[in-house]
Amino acid sequence: MIQGTTLKNAFISAYNSIANVKQKVDELNVFPVPDGDTGNNMSMTMSAAARQLEREEGKTVSAVANTAASAMLRGARGNSGVILSLLFRGFSKGLAGKDTASGKDLANALTLGVEAAYKAVMKPTEGTILTVARMAAEKATKFAETTDDAVAVFENIYDEARAALALTPEMLPVLKKAGVVDAGGQGLVYILEGMLAVIRDGNFVEIQLAESAPVAPPPSAARDAEFNITYLYCTEFLINKSNPDADALKLRAFVESIGDSVVVVDDTDIIKCHVHTDNPGQVLDFAVKYGMLSSIKIENMYEQHQELQKAEAPKAQPKKRNQYDYEPVDPTIDYGFVAVSAGEGISNIFTELGVNRVVSGGQTMNPSTEDLLSAIQATPAKTVFVLPNNKNIIMAAEQAVALADRKVCVIHTKNIQQGVSAMLAFDPGLTAEQNCLSMTKSFEAIQTGSITYAARDSDFGGLKIREGDIMALDNGKVSFIAPNLTKASTKLVRQLLSKGGSYVTMYYGSSVSADTAAEIENAVREKLPDDVEIVMVNGGQPVYYFLISVE
Repeated sequence: MIQGTTLKNAFISAYNSIANVKQKVDELNVFPVPDGDTGNNMSMTMSAAARQLEREEGKTVSAVANTAASAMLRGARGNSGVILSLLFRGFSKGLAGKDTASGKDLANALTLGVEAAYKAVMKPTEGTILTVARMAAEKATKFAETTDDAVAVFENIYDEARAALALTPEMLPVLKKAGVVDAGGQGLVYILEGMLAVIRDGNFVEIQLAESAPVAPPPSAARDAEFNITYLYCTEFLINKSNPDADALKLRAFVESIGDSVVVVDDTDIIKCHVHTDNPGQVLDFAVKYGMLSSIKIENMYEQHQELQKAEAPKAQPKKRNQYDYEPVDPTIDYGFVAVSAGEGISNIFTELGVNRVVSGGQTMNPSTEDLLSAIQATPAKTVFVLPNNKNIIMAAEQAVALADRKVCVIHTKNIQQGVSAMLAFDPGLTAEQNCLSMTKSFEAIQTGSITYAARDSDFGGLKIREGDIMALDNGKVSFIAPNLTKASTKLVRQLLSKGGSYVTMYYGSSVSADTAAEIENAVREKLPDDVEIVMVNGGQPVYYFLISVE
């Protein structure tokens, strides 16, 4: 039987395992476009569980699995991270109410996890992390009929996951052509390997820190605080709800009256609270009425800010947006909007179109579910429309729907151009459901293209691509490579126009100067019919030299 402490240590070891090899997992990605990267997303998702569990006692397997699942749900990044969080959410339901776990319990829990993950994916693709998890669960269920030994069953889960992973190239031709296995499936195998090390041998997988790439300290409120701090103490804690009258809304109302930067998240068994205040004792006195407090953390932000400034002055990094940049507010209007954006120009466009909260993120930095939830809760609307603007952020946005205290409609925008089109289609006179439909139809009618660079060598779509090549994407698919930006832009715009349309918008990125953008605009215009209108906009986006829409 597996005890709660063992399972806790297994989760922490699993995070260490994937963190050590995240770059290796990233390198398995066959798509040459720079992206959020599977290994990094899975590592960051697991880190949410590890951080939370390190602050708690082992308790029962039920409590440990639930804590890990809740943390991973909020910390999930990218599709691979969301699928991973769903696997462990189902896993926690399989262990619900259990003090210890037998072999049959583990096999059943993994099966429930697989079912939860498959239900969340509209069109499951075999040969991915889903396949690896499913085949491992199926074999483990049969194996558990012969033994109830937890260690033996978990060994079987790991062995079968490895065997399934080896089969993924036979299921996905693109993997076979590239000579790799599925990145998400490989990440899951590393996670199971970290868990097995504790479950079988009682040994942690240790974090391996490369001297050339030191890991930054964990985020803290003091690191991102301005010098003139309004409230002195950053206060965080969990309430383990034992009082049936525990009311997260009343708690939020109270802490907002004596502080700012308030985040109150109500889960099944816990309430998570964060506030900047001068009176942490008053906050804790009020909160303890609702249940036992745990994971209490009180930081003097002024002192920490000064220390961090001194320590990091020679290597100061740009401020990174996190979930505490937003203060939750009560709904006062009917409709509001949250959009994911990268680039000052793009963000300004969304703001001008009526977006209330812009979440920094995109292709190479996928925001977590909690980042999106924070922005939703800070939007003063009864219904909040969320524009992910990236196919790898949609699932994380969908997970925020059930966590929010207001209605949330996720518009499945896969890029910035679709997000702009959706905002332009919004009609305040329509219902939320009608707007959801009309906004979706609006971006389905436009053609989108982008010009970027190859992040890795690849034989993709019949093209032999080398790292650094200029690539043109036609509606998300790699179309061709070009010797320079002018030729890439001209050819791609004409290609998109051939499908219909007469209005072209080109957003130029942070690595393209205004003079270069103007030269390319003139070159493109010379190749277009007179009735085609072209507009060049400073988007300031990273990664992409140009984002293009044709309508």
